Amino acid sequence: MIVFILRRLGVMILTALCLTFVVFFLTNLYPNLEKLAKTQGNFRMTDEQVASYLRKEGHLEPLLVKYGQWLGVVPGTTYQGEDGLTGTCFRGTQSAEQVAARPRFCGILQGDWGFSTRFRAPVSAIIAERLGLTGILMFWVMLLMVPSALILGVLAGMREGSRTDRALSTVAITTTATPEYVSGVVLIAVFASSAFGLRWFNGTATSAMENPTFWNFFLPVLTIALYGTGYIARMTRASMAEVMTAQYIRTARLKGVRFRDIVLKHALRNALIAPFTVIMLQFPWLLNGVVIVETLFNYKGFGWTLVQAASNNDIDLLLAVSVVSVFVVLLTQLISDIGYVYLNPRISVT
Repeated sequence: MIVFILRRLGVMILTALCLTFVVFFLTNLYPNLEKLAKTQGNFRMTDEQVASYLRKEGHLEPLLVKYGQWLGVVPGTTYQGEDGLTGTCFRGTQSAEQVAARPRFCGILQGDWGFSTRFRAPVSAIIAERLGLTGILMFWVMLLMVPSALILGVLAGMREGSRTDRALSTVAITTTATPEYVSGVVLIAVFASSAFGLRWFNGTATSAMENPTFWNFFLPVLTIALYGTGYIARMTRASMAEVMTAQYIRTARLKGVRFRDIVLKHALRNALIAPFTVIMLQFPWLLNGVVIVETLFNYKGFGWTLVQAASNNDIDLLLAVSVVSVFVVLLTQLISDIGYVYLNPRISVT
């Protein structure tokens, strides 16, 4: 198991480097850098002024050098301007003595994630705050979605083809086929507006960022949970129906074992292997897939930050969001592979 984990960690590091390099390359294309320069300076800047700004900020260095500086494995560069020295490891113009006291390496490995041009704040502080808000949302979504989906899937798969199976499958397919931007609008129109006379909840979740309550937080949680519940329930139902036709289940029935014990003690554990993977995939989906819901309910979490970074060409913030997203995806996949072994010891990890 230790060798398997170490091998997977090595693959995760290589994958993370490849994915972050692709994102770094795309965000550092010259049109994006030119737009950044004109956004921070003046849209009437000449080509010479744009080049001067980019050179001063270190954006005209070779791509691999910039990527190494961003990681923190290549020393930062300095630029001699008219007023003093500027560089990649410090903001503003400083003297030679001040620059000498600065660290030579200043990348994400040193905890320096850059500075947000959109929010005018360190990227690390923004990511920590927004990730915490989305973490609260993810917790309540998973708390509602996973038990509901597993119960629906198990009940539907216990007796394949029954009325219960058909009814629950119809509900699962309906929720999965309805996008969040549709169900969210419908829920707002029905429960958060005066159109139907049922204004029970708040139409926005802005106040939930500081004081989450049932009335200002339930609609975004329900909107996300509805979409994921149907998908997990369908996977659970298919896995449960397959397990219930296995030979050892038939043998248990012929021995006179109670149907409840067959389901709980024999079928359920094997039936949860496939849904376990789907449940683990919900974490990266919730982290980045809640963009529409967070924007719709004005909940300024991680997905909302991603939209702001992309629309405002905030390169450092966009790169930080990408790093966190890649890390979460790879970590959940590792946990999923390890969980296979505990759910089914017959699966080999050698």
